[in-house]
Amino acid sequence: MPRDSAGLMVPEIGGAARPGLCTDCGVSRMGDGRACGRACQFIQPDYPGLEARVHGRAAEPGGDEGFFGVTRAMYRASLDPPLPGAQWTGIASALGAQLLEDGAIDAVLAVAPHPEDRWRPMPVVVTDPADMARTRGMRMGFAPLLAALEPARDAGHRRIAVIGIPCQVYALRALEAELGFEEITVIGTPCSDNTTTENFHAFLARLDPAPERISYLEFRADYRVELRFDDGRPPREVPFLSLPLSDLPADFFPLTCRTCVDYSNRLADVTVGYMGGAGQQWLIVRNARGAALLDRLGPRLKRAAPGSKGARAGAVRGFMGNVERAAGGLPVRRMPGWLRPLVSFLQPRIGPRGLEFARARLEMKAIETVLHLRRCHPARIKNMVPAHVWRLVRPYGLLPREDETP
Repeated sequence: MPRDSAGLMVPEIGGAARPGLCTDCGVSRMGDGRACGRACQFIQPDYPGLEARVHGRAAEPGGDEGFFGVTRAMYRASLDPPLPGAQWTGIASALGAQLLEDGAIDAVLAVAPHPEDRWRPMPVVVTDPADMARTRGMRMGFAPLLAALEPARDAGHRRIAVIGIPCQVYALRALEAELGFEEITVIGTPCSDNTTTENFHAFLARLDPAPERISYLEFRADYRVELRFDDGRPPREVPFLSLPLSDLPADFFPLTCRTCVDYSNRLADVTVGYMGGAGQQWLIVRNARGAALLDRLGPRLKRAAPGSKGARAGAVRGFMGNVERAAGGLPVRRMPGWLRPLVSFLQPRIGPRGLEFARARLEMKAIETVLHLRRCHPARIKNMVPAHVWRLVRPYGLLPREDETP
């Protein structure tokens, strides 16, 4: 397997993405051209079946499992001390490094920044714990991560970990039994609204006159985006309502990301994200493997119970109205300039926060999925929209029509 100039293994990836609804998870670039039909969450996903296989049971339809999937434990957490250069405190990359240090796995499949573009994701196979530092941070763009499975297996790696987003993890779980690995540990991150790296650069150019100096961007649960720079400037916070989203083209976010049915990465062993963390990271432990994985970090991992404040219903209904009015475009409207500072001040104080913020985002994504599929691919709804998505949209009056019921 070839290595980059710093010694990181970068598998050669050929092939192409599948036409239509495809996030280029990498399966279409593997040897079996028919695997997409068995693996793709945009065809006919079976979450209860895969949850039962991976976690030992399907998610309960009510309570927080109805939102987030099978949950053994949930935490607001941080790594102490935080890892330098991490997106938050570095829990995901620390887990991969610890597995390698302990000899529990042979390799980690993850993404690192492309040498020519810090924001472009590049699939890599990591075998040295120190190299996990190069996978820290957010990347924007499609990354055929699963295409690295075959090169990793051919290199003799039999026990691996994968750090991936939900559409990658669904395909991985669907094919797991036939891949030939002895053991696969999955560290999942929540995902929503990806875009191409080129589109992301256009977005950065709307945020700062020197977008090439932006080294860090994070959408936070306090309704702000944090920007950091590599030219010595102090970090900058931009309220959500001040983002230039209404200036973006209607297709800035691809239809795949506007019809996602799994925001919280329901099939990972542990989900590491931010939505329910309220300033820290948010962990969902889904099975015994995930619990043992967190225990490897010992006292470095500080855990506390997640909080929940505010009410989401009004915000979700407003979002639904915007999606309906957008007629396929972005669900945003221009707010009068004089009103933005007031609403930006109130949102993190009276809006949904912690787990209520996470529930709101799950309901918004579910609403977006149903409305966009009805507009663009109505025939797909009966097979593509799982029961947990219909349960999330029911309180807002969205019910499956006769031809939308599996």
